[in-house]
Amino acid sequence: MDRKKGIIMMMLSAFFFALMAATVKSLGDYPLTEKMFFRNFLGFVFAFAMVKRNGGSLRGNNRKLLVLRSVFGMLGVAAYFYSIQYLNLADAVIINKFAPFFVVLLSWLMLKEKIGKGQIIALFLAIVGAGLVTKPTFNVNIAPAMIGLMASMFAGMAYVTVSYLRKSDSPETIVFYFTLITSLCMIPFAFSGGWIVPRGLDILKAIGLGVFSTAGQIFMTYGYRYADASEVSIYSYSDIIYSMIIGVVLFSEMPDYLTAIGGVAILAAGFVNFYTKKLLKQNTAK
Repeated sequence: MDRKKGIIMMMLSAFFFALMAATVKSLGDYPLTEKMFFRNFLGFVFAFAMVKRNGGSLRGNNRKLLVLRSVFGMLGVAAYFYSIQYLNLADAVIINKFAPFFVVLLSWLMLKEKIGKGQIIALFLAIVGAGLVTKPTFNVNIAPAMIGLMASMFAGMAYVTVSYLRKSDSPETIVFYFTLITSLCMIPFAFSGGWIVPRGLDILKAIGLGVFSTAGQIFMTYGYRYADASEVSIYSYSDIIYSMIIGVVLFSEMPDYLTAIGGVAILAAGFVNFYTKKLLKQNTAK
């Protein structure tokens, strides 16, 4: 276990997932299943190449758990993409930030990981910070919002499953299974009509969607391989900061004081989480 590496991996993952979310929103006219195929097919190709290059196993060791993790991930992505399509982007993102709550709870129930009161405070600060940064309106219909919450639940279940799989399978194999199963499940929708053939800039967007999501997935898997799920999951909130920077650079969107306060709250959450885990380990060692 290496907490520092886990944090770095999670922050890199958040960066690429922020790019992915922006790309998904820009492909708004495309069907949900087609965007999911874009997201996963290129990822499947990359993951296959990485497994072969590293001499890994395409079959995997814990195949039942690999399939289960893939199903959780697929359902989570479908629900998240749906919420992005029908909610304001800020609303969809903030609802999706409930995933760490499920991670902490499931990590305690299934992985027997110790959870301190400080971690609960850290998660609360992160939620408040994300709300201040994104300033969601929440004037939405209940169905898309509930589906967004389901996305965070499935994401939490997928993250905890990865924590189990880190003991038996490589990150490349885990990503390979996830992208393969999701791609295969999306193919039948291509023959049902409604898919749009990408042209011009949309071709680059489709490729970018696959590249960004694959990079985010791989770094996330490494993050949970290097550290406990309840310790590093909070750093996924850094995608809010990345999105703010991207907005300034590309769209001249200067953050207001609420955004600045939200960023400080998110950083404070990281520090609280860090020191809580440090104290827990010290008390356990005594």
